[in-house]
Amino acid sequence: MEGFIRNIKQRVVITGMGIHSCIGTSLDEVTESLRAGKSGIIFDEARKEFGYQSGLTGYVPLPDLKKALSRRERISMGEESYYAYAATMQALEQAKIDSDFLSAREVGIIYGNDSTGQSVKEAADIMREKKDTALIGSGSIFKSMNSTITMNLSTILKLRGVNFTVSGACASGSHSIGLGFMMIQNGLQDCIICGGAQETNMFAFSSFDGLGVFAPDNQDPTKACRPFDANRNGLIPSGGGATLILESLESALQRGAHIIAEVLGYGFSSNGGHISTPNVDGPSTAMLRALQQSGVNFEDVKYVNAHATSTPVGDGNEAEAIAEVFGNHKPFVSSTKSMTGHECWMAGASETIYSILMMQSGFIAPNINFETPDEQTEKINIVRQTENVEFDLFLTNSFGFGGTNSALVIKKHL
Repeated sequence: MEGFIRNIKQRVVITGMGIHSCIGTSLDEVTESLRAGKSGIIFDEARKEFGYQSGLTGYVPLPDLKKALSRRERISMGEESYYAYAATMQALEQAKIDSDFLSAREVGIIYGNDSTGQSVKEAADIMREKKDTALIGSGSIFKSMNSTITMNLSTILKLRGVNFTVSGACASGSHSIGLGFMMIQNGLQDCIICGGAQETNMFAFSSFDGLGVFAPDNQDPTKACRPFDANRNGLIPSGGGATLILESLESALQRGAHIIAEVLGYGFSSNGGHISTPNVDGPSTAMLRALQQSGVNFEDVKYVNAHATSTPVGDGNEAEAIAEVFGNHKPFVSSTKSMTGHECWMAGASETIYSILMMQSGFIAPNINFETPDEQTEKINIVRQTENVEFDLFLTNSFGFGGTNSALVIKKHL
């Protein structure tokens, strides 16, 4: 049994990544989209017919898993699990982790997910029509639980380590990485699959659209998401799956793994206020905690991947928080949501991957559609066009409903 606890803090590294998003379904494709400032947002007529106020959305293709998994395995998987599986298999392949490794080692999984809208709706429809629970199907319960991704992937991959789901709204994916980092750092596990996934079907986002916070669709879909811009007028929903393999440095070195990056700090906080309106103090606290834990000089942070979703209050408060934390030092700032839309439960994990890909390739992706700053957003150094710049340290923010905040500090492994 590997269940031992070390007294020495372990260094935590990233040895594999996988992505399935609206700007690409491979690391290479996503890297090129980021470099080019390519948007993955479309207008979906079906949403308007369904009753949405806005038909804008990130388009994410559903993976075909018929050759990869049996029908018995697929029957308990919803859309979000498909995305997570596709991303996880990419990450395991890059990390050179195979079934033999998973059988021989205690590998865990901590994944971010906070809804299973379509699966619940489908079960309810059967009950209304058939009036018989026996006809719902044996896989329905496993598709409709928030922990559907971790229960499916842990079973398919035969994992024996830590196994649970993080439901932290739009910070879920980031919190999953932070919790994995803490577990490995404290010697509780050597290797954990972390990430986040978000279903993109219209049932998942209808109540969100009902809040009236989505960007109106009477505009070019690729130009509608404008984080930090003075004329920003709403977010755009999106999703997919993003997976990172976290591992202790000792474990990675022992097996000769290629080390991509190192997790240095994880900060978290709660706003303690309105259920949906963010503030400045909560995000500032999370960023400061991550930076202080990492032990780096604030001036060494060259890039901040902002949470900014293209909402008036949220973006303004985050800009204030970034300016407050970094003072006279003005790191490059961009929100990749300008291209992807808001990937919700997946966003914290995907944006970590986006930032690492940029760090590996020596550029910072633009905050597309940013033209005019306002009083708050002019306080930070927002990237308008692709910057070809080398950097080896970044901070990435994720905030969610209920006032949950997460910040991660990641360093290139040199």
